[in-house]
Amino acid sequence: MSDLRETVREHYAAAALTVQTGSACECGDGGFGSVLYEASDREALPDDAVRASLGCGNPTAVAHLQPGETVLDLGSGGGIDVLLSARLVGPEGKVYGLDMTDEMLALAIANRDKAGVRNVEFLKGYIEEIPLPASTVDVVVSNCVINLSADKERVLREAFRVIRPDGRLGISDIVADDRLSVPDRAERGSHCGCVAGAMSFSEYEHALTAAGFVDVSVTSTHEIIDGIHAAIIKARKPVGEPALVGRALPQAKRGCC
Repeated sequence: MSDLRETVREHYAAAALTVQTGSACECGDGGFGSVLYEASDREALPDDAVRASLGCGNPTAVAHLQPGETVLDLGSGGGIDVLLSARLVGPEGKVYGLDMTDEMLALAIANRDKAGVRNVEFLKGYIEEIPLPASTVDVVVSNCVINLSADKERVLREAFRVIRPDGRLGISDIVADDRLSVPDRAERGSHCGCVAGAMSFSEYEHALTAAGFVDVSVTSTHEIIDGIHAAIIKARKPVGEPALVGRALPQAKRGCC
C-alpha cells in the first residue's frame, strides 16, 4: 500500500502546485473536472478551487445535504466539494475535508479563506484511517478518490464507523463493468488516472454491504471509456444494527443515466 500511496500523493501534490501557477489540473478526459458542476456553483467559488477539481461527478448534488448537518469529504483536494457542502449545510452545520497531501491541504485552506467560509475544518490523514471518532458525521461524500486507495474495503468500513446511525454515504467514483478483469481495467488507464484501481459494480455493492451499509445503489452517470463509468454511489447506515458482514447482498439499484 505504501508505494501506491506515495505515487498517488506525488501525483496530486504536483496537481496542487500546477493550480498555484494559474493552470487547471487534468485527470482523464472530458468525464472529469469542474465542467461537471453547475455554472452558478463554479462562479461562487475561488478560481483555484475550480481549477483544482479532479472529480468525476458532483457528490454534493446527490447527497441531499440539509442545513445543520455535519459532512466529511474523503480526499478533499483543493476543497471544491467542501466549500459547496458548507454552503448547503449553512452556518449551523460543519464540514470536514480530509486529505493526505500537504500541497492540496494548503491550497484548500487558502481557498476556504478566500471564500470566507467559517464552518469548515481541513484534516491531514488517510481515508483508510479517518482521524475522527465514531458516529461523528451525518454524511460522507467523496469525489473520484476511493478508487485510488489500495484498500477500498477498509475505506468503506471507516466511512461506516464515522457516520451516525441513519446517516448516509453519497459519493462519485469510477466503476468498471463486471465483465472487465483487473488487468482489463489497467489496460484502460493508470491508477493515478482514476481507472486502473476502479472496483466493478458488483465489487462495490458487496464491499458496501460487507461494511454494514444498507439501501445500496451504484448507478452509472456516463461511460468515460469502454467499460469504465463515472457513477453515483449511495448507501445508508442502519439504526441499531451491527455491521451486516456475511449477509446476503441486497438487490442494488443500478443503471445508466
